[in-house]
Formats: sequence, C-alpha cells, structure tokens
Amino acid sequence: MPGPVSTRALGFALFALTPALSACSSVIPDAGGGRVETAPRPTPAQTPAPTPTPSGSTRPYTPRPSESGSVAAKPIPATPNPVLAAPAVPASATTAAEAGVVAGPEFADLGVSASQASAALAAFRLSCPSVTRRADTSGLTQNADWADSCTAAKNWRDSDAAAFFTRYFGTVQVGAGTAFVTGYYEPEIAGSRTKRAGYDVPVYRRPADLVDVDLGQFSDELKGKKIRGRVEGSNLVRYYDRATIERGALEGRGLEIAWAADAAEFFFLQIQGSGRLRLPDGEVMRIGYDTQNGRDYVGIGKLLADRGELKAGQTSMQGILDYLRADPVRGAAVMNENPSWVFFREITGPGPLGALGVPVTSRASVAADPKYVPLGAPVFLSLDRAEPNGLWIAQDTGGAIRGANRFDSFWGAGNDARAIAGGMAGRGSALLLLPRTSIARLIR
Repeated sequence: MPGPVSTRALGFALFALTPALSACSSVIPDAGGGRVETAPRPTPAQTPAPTPTPSGSTRPYTPRPSESGSVAAKPIPATPNPVLAAPAVPASATTAAEAGVVAGPEFADLGVSASQASAALAAFRLSCPSVTRRADTSGLTQNADWADSCTAAKNWRDSDAAAFFTRYFGTVQVGAGTAFVTGYYEPEIAGSRTKRAGYDVPVYRRPADLVDVDLGQFSDELKGKKIRGRVEGSNLVRYYDRATIERGALEGRGLEIAWAADAAEFFFLQIQGSGRLRLPDGEVMRIGYDTQNGRDYVGIGKLLADRGELKAGQTSMQGILDYLRADPVRGAAVMNENPSWVFFREITGPGPLGALGVPVTSRASVAADPKYVPLGAPVFLSLDRAEPNGLWIAQDTGGAIRGANRFDSFWGAGNDARAIAGGMAGRGSALLLLPRTSIARLIR
C-alpha cells in the first residue's frame, strides 16, 4: 500500500481474484488488503468442496436480509473499443516498462465528455503535489515529466478540461491492453464509539507490536520488498491472522476505536479499506485504513463459487452478504478463510483518502497497480459495461488490484454507489494518459 493511507475504499475486487503473492511469501499486501469482490459465476461442472469447519468465535450479530439499496445495479451494456496490436508481453515482466507500451490515439479522438474531463481535471489537480515527488515504480515516468501539466492544472478552467488533456498528454496501451474493472465505494454501517448491546464487533487501531521490516536494508536482492509481523522472543513471526484475532488475540489491549453492529458488513468495510460508522445518536464517524496484518488477502467469493455455494445471481457483494447472514456460524467460518485483517484510524476532514494521501473522487478515481500505472495518471476505460467508460485518475491501490490494466473504480457513498460498485465487473480495453515527454522517451 503505498501511500500514507489507502481508501481500499478497498473495492469489490475481493471475490474476483486470487492473491498475487503466495501465503508463504510474507510480502506485505497492498493497502487495504483488497477491494470488494465480485465472484465469478459458478461453473456447474465443478464438484463442490465441503464447507470448512467453523474456525474462531462467531460474532453474535443478528442475521437480517439485505437492506435498502443493497441490490446490485443492473449493468448497462456497451461495446468496448478493441485493444491495439502489441508485441507479446515477456513472461518475466513485472512492471509496465517491462511489459511494453504502444502509442494510442490522441485524446481528442477518445470521445470523452466535457463533464468527465472536468471531473478528471479536478481530481488530477489534487494529485499533483504527490505526483511530482513520488517515485514511479512502473518505469514509465519521471517526476520532472509531470511539471508542465501540474503547473498548468493549477489555474486551468475545469470547463475547458478537454483542451488541457489534449495539450499535455498522449495515450499509450500497456502490454496487451485487455482491461478488467471492478468497483468500490465508501460504505456506511451501524457502529458505536463504545461497546453496547447490539454493537460488539471491535474496530481496532494499529497495535504497537505490529512492525514493518524493509528487507532491502538487509539484501540488495530484496530491495523493494517489505514484510510485516511481530517480535516473539528473539524472532520476528507473522502477525495474527483473522481467525486468531476473532478468537480474541487483541482483546483487553485498549485498541478498540469503535464497535460495529454487523460482522458481515464490517468484513466488507475492511475490504473497502475505509467507511463511515452511523452512531446511535445519528452522528457519523469516518474511519480510514491505518495498516493491515501482513497476511495475503483471500477472496471468499471465489472460494464460495468454486464450491458451488453461490447460485446464479448471488455472486455480487449483496448476494454474498445474504449468504453470510443466512447462517452466522457458517458465515464466520467462511470470513475467517480470508486471513487478512485491516486496522483503522478515525478520519476527520475530506475523505476517504487514497494511496496518494489525497481524497478520492466519486466517479473520477480508480485504484490501480502502481507497478503498471503511475499513480496520478489519467486512465481511459472502454468496457462492455457503460457506467465506468470514460476518463479516470489513478489515485489509489488495493491488495486485489494487481497487474496491467486491472482497475477498481470508485463510486462514492450512498445506496446508488453501493448498488453500482457491488456488482461491478467490466471487461474491455484501457489506455494510460502520460505526459508527452514520457511518451517521447518510451516510444522512439
């Protein structure tokens, strides 16, 4: 996770992907541990695996049907632009520069609406202070490349945003260009600052014994790799997983910043990486990602689909919530199969915050893999689903958002955002907008 805080708005990517790192890798997952997932449709030919024996305590929340606004939005179909012809991506590629880029069309030919360009410019402007000083791990840009566009963005009129992007940016396709896009939002769930009847799911802040280790300090071969754990005697061991935390490993240490009412809703808030707690008196407490336990994220939606536990029409976040609530004991066991646990801090002021440390913008910000997309870069999406088509700004990251042309679109807060993000799964093509100086260096 990379920036000061990541919203994880952790999105719906949770269920759709397997972790990019093996469980034994001990490399810290990206911030937020993953985004809300949309599970793939179950394949009838698969032989269902047995449901695991419940592990850990079951939070005694009262199961209830999904609430208002929790039905996934019906997709609006669209025809995506075809990907550009490109050389085969080397199997060893781990960054955009290694995957290769090919030049794309001019921005003016993309058909971006004036409103989309205006929202993207406003989001880009917020990112500039971080973009001009942040190391780009994709290998596509250098800090100086952003100087002209960021200087111009300060006073450029939002109403003429299309001219801004036309002047300062060209487009490229990374690798094969085939895109997959999910969605995330800022959930609002019932919570309390103190433990009380009906509010007994702890929301923990970062424990003092959770330590980060930069392995590059010990070996050049491990440069850029980090692990997270705790000290036990003279050894560094892995931090507690979800099941162990659920069994009470952190109880009695004063780490609770709040208490949630519904274990399943809080599970999904952890996946999003940030959210709002609606307190009993009507006040709203905003919480944001603080850190994660270092365990790889496991998408339970995929597990349930592989076992044949999810039926057709049940593979959205909303359907998975209904599945978990139908049997709290079974639901607790399934949730514990995702060992990742997210710790929070209270947030005041604008938010939620993305990996660049600035607020993400509804319908204008996406999460991306920083090894393939320079954070702060504009992204053009053309998918088989109309809602996410258009211009976005890469301002966030996510544990399940890995690889080239993999994005998680942010839809804001409220019932509409929940409905769209909960079932978002679009496929098509993607283009990055890069400063013209970068493109001149990359494509000769």
